Amino acid sequence: MGKDTSELSTVFGDAYRGELDRETTWRSRLDQTTTWSVTIMAAILTWAFSSPDNPHYIILIGVLAVGLFCWIEARRYRDYDVYRSRVRLFQQDLFANAFDPSLEAEHDDWRTELGEDYRYPTYKITMFEAVSNRLRRIYFALLLLLGLAWLFRVTAFVPDATLPAAAAVGTLAGSVVLGVVGAFYAALLVVMLWPREREAKGEFREVEAGEWKDTD
Repeated sequence: MGKDTSELSTVFGDAYRGELDRETTWRSRLDQTTTWSVTIMAAILTWAFSSPDNPHYIILIGVLAVGLFCWIEARRYRDYDVYRSRVRLFQQDLFANAFDPSLEAEHDDWRTELGEDYRYPTYKITMFEAVSNRLRRIYFALLLLLGLAWLFRVTAFVPDATLPAAAAVGTLAGSVVLGVVGAFYAALLVVMLWPREREAKGEFREVEAGEWKDTD
């Protein structure tokens, strides 16, 4: 097994189609999580601004809900990245070499690496990188929108009160609430911008635009 050319072609073709289907399935799951987040955001913001009597902290509950969805999506992204990495391995070392044999394969032992990964599947990126990726892609923008909406809701509906007084939640002082919210967003920025070496397999990153589709 593994020496006959026609046999290998069949195996590689079936394996690639299978990994591509898995990648597509997990990618759709990422989209579902984002859709849920946006839907919850829309419902919470609509209710929060529908009446001055509605409590402002419902928006903060929305922040926690969207943050939870970000965590769930990061976990799904780690699974998605497993199959995306396998697909990229096929593309880099099998198909690219087949179309352009003048260049060597990106990884000399790619079949060994792929076989080892099939025997003992492992995540390719840490949870920290997964959360950071989802924050940069979509969730920091959503959370920032909720944060700004909360500040506007607090200040616009209670114009005569100071910000700390208006931000109070029950017996919890407004200054404490502001401190917790500020610390939360500062933590998001740290996770999103923390310098580190990227572990996910590269794709469309730090490369010049190609000439293949140049219309001139």
